[in-house]
Amino acid sequence: MLPLMRPYVICHMVASLDGRILPSRWAPKPDLHGAYERIHETLGGDAWLVGRITGQEFAKSAAYPDQTRKTFPRTPWFARRDAEAWAIVVDAQGKIAWGRSDVGGDPIVVLLTEQVSDAHLAGLRSDGVSYVFAGHDRLDLPAALDLLARELGIKRLMLEGGGWVNGAFLRAGLVDEISLILAPAIDGRAGSPSLFDGEAADGAAPVRSLRLDHSEVLEGGSLWLRYRLENDQV
Repeated sequence: MLPLMRPYVICHMVASLDGRILPSRWAPKPDLHGAYERIHETLGGDAWLVGRITGQEFAKSAAYPDQTRKTFPRTPWFARRDAEAWAIVVDAQGKIAWGRSDVGGDPIVVLLTEQVSDAHLAGLRSDGVSYVFAGHDRLDLPAALDLLARELGIKRLMLEGGGWVNGAFLRAGLVDEISLILAPAIDGRAGSPSLFDGEAADGAAPVRSLRLDHSEVLEGGSLWLRYRLENDQV
């Protein structure tokens, strides 16, 4: 068996001073979109990845047809393989109907489990959305990254939320670096997603150490921090 390959993973996020990531709840509400995108480009990823809830914000369809006469093998399918950057979306159960094939020119690739229906796969194919399988009924994140590296040559992946997918990557020991824009704002209420989320039963992340590599004061009093992570073997 070949050893697993994977891209270098940078978790790039904006958070309030109390670690929350839903800007609509912050006070005050700084405009950090320009700074975030500029730093995103500076970090030089060849793919970015978000979870289902964040991915749903980009969708343009309500639903795919719930039946098809076709059956599809549970193997990777690519509408295209030539792109400067890829939009990767974790949608393990196949809930997003896209109605588009790219986000900002970056072709969409969906990470699925084998439990997804043939009807959903037919919908993805009709939209020109690529997909890969990584796990039977639960997503195997190391296997997913291995597929992305081998099939698409992805070497540097930007992990960009939400909190649950960030937390899953962190607990799997798959985050190599954190790029955090700390905003001069406070949420101050329960019920908002945080930078890394999870259940109490999930256990601690295998982070051995964090090393501050860069700090920079941005316009408006925001602070950009870059930490390198050293993880225990998972």
